[in-house]
Formats: sequence, structure tokens, C-alpha cells
Amino acid sequence: MSRVWKWNRPVTVREVLEDLQKERSIAYTTVMTVLDNLHQKGWVRREAEGRAYRYEAVSTRAAYAAALMNDAWSQSDNPAAALVAFFGMMSEEQRQSLTDAVRIVQGPETQEPTEPSESAEPADRAEPGEEPGENPAATRDPGGR
Repeated sequence: MSRVWKWNRPVTVREVLEDLQKERSIAYTTVMTVLDNLHQKGWVRREAEGRAYRYEAVSTRAAYAAALMNDAWSQSDNPAAALVAFFGMMSEEQRQSLTDAVRIVQGPETQEPTEPSESAEPADRAEPGEEPGENPAATRDPGGR
């Protein structure tokens, strides 16, 4: 898949073979079998071109990596702990990439978040529509209504 993603266009078995042969000896039939397997698994689509096929990735490398991460995360019995452990394994560069990605997903911010004053106690901070000092949890019944 890395060779197909590298070119970001439909490729032939011959092109992949010639690129791989720069690094190691490999048979045409091996490359053809692997690309056919990838096609059967739905990772690449192919179109006939004469007697050969041109193969093209169904998704980007980034989408594939995201699907792998989502799959691994969804299998955890404690997703929050899994994320904390994952973040702990990240390099500083990876954490910066994560921060950048979160900013992109959240979209442009309309205003800078404000920090609550140090003197304000949690019960003294009013939510919109509440009076200062009012504790909304205290006015609800035990069922949270």
C-alpha cells in the first residue's frame, strides 16, 4: 500500500515491481498477487488497461491510519485510559500534531477562553441564566431532573 499511496495515482504491477526492485529482488507474480489480494480486500480498486490493471487506493494513508486508531480505541474497555496511555507514548512532535489537529476540528475560535478568577469559588460562578451563589445541582431532585 505504501507504494500505491506514494504515487497518489493509479499504478500498474510493473511500476510497483520496478520501484521495489530498487531495494530488493522480487518477482512480478508476487507483486501481482499482493495487489490482487488488496483489491479483493477492498483496499484498492482497479481498472483494466489493455492486458494489465491499474490499481488505485480506495482511501488515503491518513484515513487508513485513523481507521486503525479508531478500531484499536473502540476495543478498549476504558477508552479514556487508553488515550492517556497513547498520549504518554507520543513524542513532543506528535503531541504538537495532535494539538494542531484538535484546533482544525474545533474550527476558528470566536473568542479567547477566559480563566475564572482565583477568588471565585465554584458555587459563586453563575452559569448563564443563574444567579450568583445559586447551586443548580441543589435545586434538582436526586434523579438529576
